[in-house]
Order: sequence, then C-alpha cells, then structure tokens
Amino acid sequence: MELKIAVDFDGTIVEHKYPDIGNVIPGSFEVLRELQAQGHKLILWTVRDGIDLQNAVNFCLENGVIFWAINESYPNEEFNKYISRKVDVDIFIDDRNIGGFLGWQKIREILIPDSPHIVKLEEPKVKKRTSFWKRKSKK
Repeated sequence: MELKIAVDFDGTIVEHKYPDIGNVIPGSFEVLRELQAQGHKLILWTVRDGIDLQNAVNFCLENGVIFWAINESYPNEEFNKYISRKVDVDIFIDDRNIGGFLGWQKIREILIPDSPHIVKLEEPKVKKRTSFWKRKSKK
C-alpha cells in the first residue's frame, strides 16, 4: 500500500541548528531512501522557507532523497486561504510527536517490517536472584 508521508527536517532528518543545517540524524536518509524505493510519497513538511528551505531541499537531494511535494499536500497545490494548511498525508514523522521522536530504526520497523536492515537486539539476560531469606539461611 502506497502511503503519503510528511517528514519534518530540523530535529528529524538533521539535528536542530536552524537556520544552518545540523548534523544528519543517523539512519534518516537510509530509511527515507527505503521508503522512497517502496513507492511511498514523501513530503517535506517544515517551517523553513525561502533560501533556508531551498538549502534543506538541496541537502536532501545530495543525500538521495527526492520529495514528491514540499510544504504542500501534492505537487503544485493551489493555495486557498479558506482551506486548512494542514497537509493531507497518512503519516507524520516529526520530532514534536507526543512522546518524542521514535528514532529512525523504530520507524523502519513500523513502516518497513521486511527490511533487511532491521537490527534485532537480543534481550538482556537477567540473572535470577535468590531472595534475601534464602541467602541468609545458607550460612
């Protein structure tokens, strides 16, 4: 199923350094390229505009991510002041989510569950503890 996915830039793809471009958040471009390769429509949804927006778009292009639309629900959307500026998408990926940013590995697990890049971490082995009373009685 093809999804329309809105992705924030600052704090989500890169660290917050606005108006500069921060360091890449590990996994961001890899997961976005995977989503793009699966046919999902990626929309850059950011408060950036003007030259700051163009710098962000160029930075993403340099890292292999081409957005289907930028700050709009579909390419070349006609702005109508009577229609909400809320973008029409299936999913938002943003650092301002309730509970904070999930991280790119978790996003990959949710949206691309069959990805060969999912790293399954082993559960830590928990040492079985004996009760205080059992330890004391062994003396």
